[in-house]
Amino acid sequence: MNNYSKQSVADLLFENIDAIIIVDAEKDSYQTIKKEGLFENFLGEQGSYRDLVEKLWFHLNNSSKKIDDDYQVFIPMIGQFKGKYVDRLKLTYENEIHLVQISIYPLDENCKKYMFLLDELDNSEYLRDFLTDRKLDTIQSTYLFSMYVDLIKDISYSINVTEISSDPMNYDVKYSEWRMMIVNMIWPEDQKLFLERTEPEYLKKNLLPGRTTSFDCQMKNLEGVFIWVKLIFSRANTTNDDDFRFVFMVQDIHENSMKLFDTLKKYEDLASRDALTSVYNHGRIETEIANAIENFKTKGQSGSLMMLDIDFFKKVNDKFGHSAGDVILKQFVKVVVDFLESYDIKTGRWGGEEFVCVCYGMEFEKVRQLAEQLRQRISEENFEKVGTLTCSIGLTEIKAEDNSKIVFDRVDRAMYDAKTNGRNCVVIH
Repeated sequence: MNNYSKQSVADLLFENIDAIIIVDAEKDSYQTIKKEGLFENFLGEQGSYRDLVEKLWFHLNNSSKKIDDDYQVFIPMIGQFKGKYVDRLKLTYENEIHLVQISIYPLDENCKKYMFLLDELDNSEYLRDFLTDRKLDTIQSTYLFSMYVDLIKDISYSINVTEISSDPMNYDVKYSEWRMMIVNMIWPEDQKLFLERTEPEYLKKNLLPGRTTSFDCQMKNLEGVFIWVKLIFSRANTTNDDDFRFVFMVQDIHENSMKLFDTLKKYEDLASRDALTSVYNHGRIETEIANAIENFKTKGQSGSLMMLDIDFFKKVNDKFGHSAGDVILKQFVKVVVDFLESYDIKTGRWGGEEFVCVCYGMEFEKVRQLAEQLRQRISEENFEKVGTLTCSIGLTEIKAEDNSKIVFDRVDRAMYDAKTNGRNCVVIH
């Protein structure tokens, strides 16, 4: 043991350390003193300290993929060290993951200059960490972000970004500053709600000790993609009513939310459809009429209504039965929908054999031509059991003084006049 001196130990350390870097955070620069193995090509001889921080910490966990630009505002905070610091990093180089231990030593009292010592750990060490992380990931895979918040001190600390690392970050940040940084990552329509629910006075007023509150919104992940998340605040359960410490977490609920939205859309669609013909039902087509009027008045978008009634349909039911009549109705609707599918036209069953088509953004002369072509197309169709059928069509254009009742009464009169004028024709009112 007496053979070791300060110099020999220093030489031994230099010989065994994989990489040594001297950093000047104030001047945003670093210089590599030694590099070998993994770091020989991974590190430059010198460069920007900000770039070095991004390379070492600011990438997706188990990947070298760069984090979205909006999150780059946090890079300077990650590179601030208040004292000695040790961490384990997962670096990806040439598509392989390397586990690295980094030790950081301040070189001045102001903690603006540092010495970084980096060592790649062997495969067995990596495997043990990987298996441990995998167990944690199974439990925490849906939690993207967490931190502790002290509202009295206005500080956020023990910040953990799961997509970067399973370990907490080394930096802290003022909570008031964090809110204004993170708001840019929230979906624009959700930003007002985010600022309201994360406002310190709101949290103090609305969250008792030991209670939790949450809300859902869309937030940009580290890859720059907006996903659905649940933002959770849980207040520490202490006996001091003036102790406003919280745990804040971001949970990934995107997959479940999309499944829920899909299910709700299906139910919404079912509630809007006529059970027999699958076109819009009476209530939904009324909504489309109101929408077309609103578009005309607020956006100046032209709109018109077309009302179709199958001629002599009662005779079909009387002769062939109502089940045959139902088959005819479905075939009739298919002809109409197929004919109009390339236009912005919503079709609904008003009742019985009457149907209403709401036409958006089309010049009225074009709608008139389309109505004539549709009438002709229906008259050429060979309907099951009954052969040919015709229909009468009423047509009207939305006007400035219209409301839903006025415009519907007008198209209804036009359709009635088509029936009384010999049927199989188009009448305009």
